[in-house]
Amino acid sequence: MVRLALYQPDIPQNTGAIIRLAACMGVALDVIGPTGFVWEEKRMRRAGMDYRELAAVSRHASWQAFREARAGSRLLLLTTQGAEPYHTFAYCRGDVLLLGRESAGVPLDVHQIADARLRIPMMPEARSLNVALSAAIVLGEALRQTQSFPTIPPNLDS
Repeated sequence: MVRLALYQPDIPQNTGAIIRLAACMGVALDVIGPTGFVWEEKRMRRAGMDYRELAAVSRHASWQAFREARAGSRLLLLTTQGAEPYHTFAYCRGDVLLLGRESAGVPLDVHQIADARLRIPMMPEARSLNVALSAAIVLGEALRQTQSFPTIPPNLDS
Protein backbone atom coordinates (compact mmCIF):
# COMPACT_ATOMS: atom_id res chain seq x y z
CA MET A 1 0.00 0.00 0.00
CA VAL A 2 1.17 3.54 -0.73
CA ARG A 3 2.19 5.55 2.37
CA LEU A 4 2.46 9.25 3.15
CA ALA A 5 5.43 10.73 5.02
CA LEU A 6 5.90 14.22 6.45
CA TYR A 7 9.46 15.49 6.85
CA GLN A 8 9.70 17.62 10.02
CA PRO A 9 6.31 19.32 9.60
CA ASP A 10 5.95 22.89 10.90
CA ILE A 11 2.21 23.42 11.13
CA PRO A 12 0.01 21.19 13.32
CA GLN A 13 -3.15 22.03 11.37
CA ASN A 14 -1.59 20.73 8.14
CA THR A 15 -0.42 17.61 9.94
CA GLY A 16 -3.96 17.18 11.28
CA ALA A 17 -5.43 17.54 7.79
CA ILE A 18 -3.00 14.91 6.48
CA ILE A 19 -3.86 12.59 9.38
CA ARG A 20 -7.49 12.93 8.32
CA LEU A 21 -6.57 12.26 4.67
CA ALA A 22 -4.61 9.14 5.67
CA ALA A 23 -7.49 7.88 7.82
CA CYS A 24 -10.11 8.44 5.12
CA MET A 25 -8.02 6.84 2.37
CA GLY A 26 -6.80 3.95 4.49
CA VAL A 27 -3.10 4.72 4.08
CA ALA A 28 -0.41 4.85 6.73
CA LEU A 29 1.37 8.08 7.65
CA ASP A 30 4.95 8.52 8.81
CA VAL A 31 5.81 11.70 10.71
CA ILE A 32 9.54 12.37 10.72
CA GLY A 33 10.80 14.49 13.60
CA PRO A 34 11.62 16.75 14.99
CA THR A 35 8.37 18.57 14.33
CA GLY A 36 8.17 22.36 14.39
CA PHE A 37 5.45 22.16 17.05
CA VAL A 38 4.86 20.35 20.30
CA TRP A 39 3.24 16.99 19.58
CA GLU A 40 0.68 16.50 22.30
CA GLU A 41 -2.04 13.93 21.86
CA LYS A 42 -4.70 16.43 22.98
CA ARG A 43 -3.50 19.05 20.48
CA MET A 44 -3.15 16.52 17.66
CA ARG A 45 -6.58 15.10 18.42
CA ARG A 46 -7.96 18.62 17.94
CA ALA A 47 -5.96 19.17 14.72
CA GLY A 48 -6.90 15.73 13.34
CA MET A 49 -10.40 15.84 14.77
CA ASP A 50 -11.77 12.41 15.60
CA TYR A 51 -9.78 10.88 12.72
CA ARG A 52 -6.60 10.57 14.81
CA GLU A 53 -7.79 7.24 16.23
CA LEU A 54 -8.59 5.92 12.72
CA ALA A 55 -5.20 6.80 11.24
CA ALA A 56 -2.16 4.53 11.26
CA VAL A 57 0.49 7.09 12.27
CA SER A 58 4.12 6.16 12.91
CA ARG A 59 6.36 8.78 14.46
CA HIS A 60 10.11 8.70 13.82
CA ALA A 61 12.56 10.69 15.96
CA SER A 62 14.85 11.41 13.01
CA TRP A 63 15.38 11.04 9.28
CA GLN A 64 17.74 8.13 9.95
CA ALA A 65 15.14 6.33 12.07
CA PHE A 66 12.58 6.77 9.28
CA ARG A 67 15.02 5.45 6.64
CA GLU A 68 15.72 2.38 8.74
CA ALA A 69 12.00 1.74 9.28
CA ARG A 70 11.17 2.11 5.58
CA ALA A 71 14.27 0.50 4.07
CA GLY A 72 13.43 -1.07 0.74
CA SER A 73 10.54 1.28 -0.03
CA ARG A 74 10.69 3.57 -3.02
CA LEU A 75 10.87 7.18 -1.80
CA LEU A 76 8.98 9.70 -3.95
CA LEU A 77 9.57 13.34 -3.03
CA LEU A 78 6.85 15.86 -3.85
CA THR A 79 8.67 19.09 -4.63
CA THR A 80 8.29 22.27 -6.65
CA GLN A 81 11.79 21.45 -7.94
CA GLY A 82 10.71 18.06 -9.26
CA ALA A 83 11.55 17.04 -12.78
CA GLU A 84 8.61 14.72 -13.43
CA PRO A 85 4.92 15.64 -13.30
CA TYR A 86 3.13 13.49 -10.71
CA HIS A 87 0.45 12.34 -13.16
CA THR A 88 2.91 10.80 -15.65
CA PHE A 89 4.79 8.80 -13.02
CA ALA A 90 4.13 5.04 -12.60
CA TYR A 91 3.32 4.34 -8.93
CA CYS A 92 3.67 0.99 -7.16
CA ARG A 93 2.23 -0.42 -3.98
CA GLY A 94 4.78 0.20 -1.25
CA ASP A 95 5.78 3.65 -2.50
CA VAL A 96 6.27 6.37 0.11
CA LEU A 97 5.09 9.86 -0.86
CA LEU A 98 7.35 12.29 1.03
CA LEU A 99 6.32 15.88 1.70
CA GLY A 100 8.74 18.47 3.06
CA ARG A 101 8.46 21.13 5.73
CA GLU A 102 6.04 23.92 4.96
CA SER A 103 8.76 26.51 5.61
CA ALA A 104 11.77 24.92 3.94
CA GLY A 105 10.97 21.70 2.05
CA VAL A 106 13.67 19.08 2.56
CA PRO A 107 17.48 19.41 2.63
CA LEU A 108 19.61 18.65 -0.43
CA ASP A 109 20.70 15.22 0.86
CA VAL A 110 17.05 14.14 1.04
CA HIS A 111 16.50 15.38 -2.53
CA GLN A 112 19.46 13.30 -3.65
CA ILE A 113 18.29 10.13 -1.87
CA ALA A 114 14.77 10.26 -3.34
CA ASP A 115 14.04 7.69 -6.03
CA ALA A 116 11.93 10.27 -7.87
CA ARG A 117 11.18 13.98 -7.50
CA LEU A 118 7.62 14.72 -8.53
CA ARG A 119 5.93 18.04 -9.12
CA ILE A 120 2.37 19.20 -9.51
CA PRO A 121 2.03 21.33 -12.65
CA MET A 122 0.83 24.83 -11.72
CA MET A 123 0.52 28.25 -13.23
CA PRO A 124 4.00 29.81 -13.65
CA GLU A 125 3.28 32.69 -11.28
CA ALA A 126 2.21 30.36 -8.44
CA ARG A 127 4.87 29.35 -5.88
CA SER A 128 3.32 26.24 -4.36
CA LEU A 129 0.24 24.55 -2.99
CA ASN A 130 -0.49 23.85 0.65
CA VAL A 131 1.22 20.63 1.75
CA ALA A 132 -2.09 18.94 2.63
CA LEU A 133 -3.55 19.79 -0.78
CA SER A 134 -0.43 18.47 -2.47
CA ALA A 135 -0.65 15.24 -0.48
CA ALA A 136 -4.30 14.75 -1.50
CA ILE A 137 -3.68 15.41 -5.19
CA VAL A 138 -0.74 13.05 -5.56
CA LEU A 139 -2.12 10.38 -3.23
CA GLY A 140 -5.30 10.26 -5.31
CA GLU A 141 -3.31 9.50 -8.45
CA ALA A 142 -1.13 6.92 -6.70
CA LEU A 143 -4.21 5.14 -5.29
CA ARG A 144 -5.90 5.24 -8.70
CA GLN A 145 -2.91 3.70 -10.46
CA THR A 146 -2.40 0.99 -7.85
CA GLN A 147 -6.12 0.31 -7.57
CA SER A 148 -5.87 0.89 -3.82
CA PHE A 149 -8.81 3.15 -3.07
CA PRO A 150 -10.88 1.98 -0.09
CA THR A 151 -13.71 -0.35 -1.04
CA ILE A 152 -17.08 1.37 -1.05
CA PRO A 153 -19.73 -0.79 0.61
CA PRO A 154 -22.81 -1.51 -1.50
CA ASN A 155 -25.70 0.92 -1.09
CA LEU A 156 -28.21 -0.89 1.08
CA ASP A 157 -30.99 1.55 0.15
CA SER A 158 -31.16 0.35 -3.47
